[in-house]
Amino acid sequence: MPDIMSRPLIRERGVEGARQLEASVSDPSTPVVGILGTGDFSRSLARRLMASGYQVVVGSRTPKRFVALFPEEIEVTTQLEAVTQADLVFVAVYPEHHSTLVELKPALAGKILVDVSNSICISKGPSNAELLADYFPESSVVKGFNTISAWTLQMGPRDGGRQVFLCSNSQKAKNTVKSLCHRMGFIPVDMGLLSSSLEIENMPLYLFPSWRTPVLVTFSLFIFFYLYNFLRDVLQPLVTEKKSVFYKMPIEVVNVTLPSVALVMLSLVYLPGLFAAFLQLRSGTKYNRFPNWLDRWLTMRKQLGLCSFLCSVLHAVYSLCLPLRKSARFKLINMAYKQVKMGIEDSWVDEEVWRMELYLSVGIMALGLLSLLAVTSLPSVANTINWREFSFIQSSLGYCALFMATTHTLLYGWNRAFDPKQYRLYMPPTFVLVLIPPCVVLLGRLALCLPCVAERLRKIRRGWERSRNVCFTLPSEGYRNGLEDISNV
Repeated sequence: MPDIMSRPLIRERGVEGARQLEASVSDPSTPVVGILGTGDFSRSLARRLMASGYQVVVGSRTPKRFVALFPEEIEVTTQLEAVTQADLVFVAVYPEHHSTLVELKPALAGKILVDVSNSICISKGPSNAELLADYFPESSVVKGFNTISAWTLQMGPRDGGRQVFLCSNSQKAKNTVKSLCHRMGFIPVDMGLLSSSLEIENMPLYLFPSWRTPVLVTFSLFIFFYLYNFLRDVLQPLVTEKKSVFYKMPIEVVNVTLPSVALVMLSLVYLPGLFAAFLQLRSGTKYNRFPNWLDRWLTMRKQLGLCSFLCSVLHAVYSLCLPLRKSARFKLINMAYKQVKMGIEDSWVDEEVWRMELYLSVGIMALGLLSLLAVTSLPSVANTINWREFSFIQSSLGYCALFMATTHTLLYGWNRAFDPKQYRLYMPPTFVLVLIPPCVVLLGRLALCLPCVAERLRKIRRGWERSRNVCFTLPSEGYRNGLEDISNV
């Protein structure tokens, strides 16, 4: 079957296009699609419909003014003539102009109207599609294509979103539009009755709704740790030693802040799963609803993990830039001069060498595992693996990434946590604070791995309830899959 989306869009007027029009007109099975409106969306929609094999007629209040904007294969005529010829009509005019189409009510009776309009701001109802249905009660109104941009219509679904959300009170009309979507190369998503049109109309108006809380948490943690590091590393030398080190603010302070945020955010990815597991153990059933705050937390784990990955990548880039700074070069020259002046020929320290080698190696492995988690969270990759593979990567390898990142931080701290000089202004080093969340998560995970706890949790996950006297036996083999069996929620 040829790929409809591989056909080029018709952009030029010519003889070959006229032949195609004659062929489509001669084919009685080819439906005629009408479009009311001549804006950017209408022109892109008309071209995509034409490339998909439909005969298209465009209705305008001033057809002579806009005829040059459309290919010759597309007829541009008056609104009345367009709706009279068409079997299905796209209403591509602004919703405030819907009332001007009332004079077309007799011609639109019994036909399918596809409302593609959007509101200017998030609405509480009624929707544009419902108002359009009130204007034309004898027509079948279908809400759809409002989440598809003109650019996507021109370039095709391969370069944009493929889903088209549809709703209507007429199943027959909805099925007709579904067939049209498939022929254009899109994937229709049935949202039910026309009462769902308000939700569909509000979809394009939300600005990353699932990202607001994760981004806010990331930004808040960054501000907290940045100010904390500023007080310790910049303000403290100025107050106690009258030494200005404000040059550390753009690079050094940021580079210490980013891994702190990354590790805490990664801990927040796996902490709600532990809460859910312990709540199920406490209640003795999996059929109780989690608290609303925990439900919301569980649904934003992907975004929290991607924010953690972003901070980790930025930390790696900043770390690579550290030796390029002038301040680092001056410090290196001064250190070499002091060693020569003191007569030190060999400044090699085995402990520091090993610490740095292990610190870098573990950090690289942690970043590699985080990259794998980020890649598999993409829908295009997640759709190519089964649930067990996805669970193994996101749960088992995710905890491995958390363990490696925690070890990376421990190697950074080494024995400095026990050095009184590190507690400047009576404030503990940053890495001491950062290690609290991941250690809590890892210890909680370890507690769930205890045989008695893990076995009970597995029973609960498979339907056993403490309050019911039910004989329950777990399968002996084939259902164990490492750590994800006991904490994947």
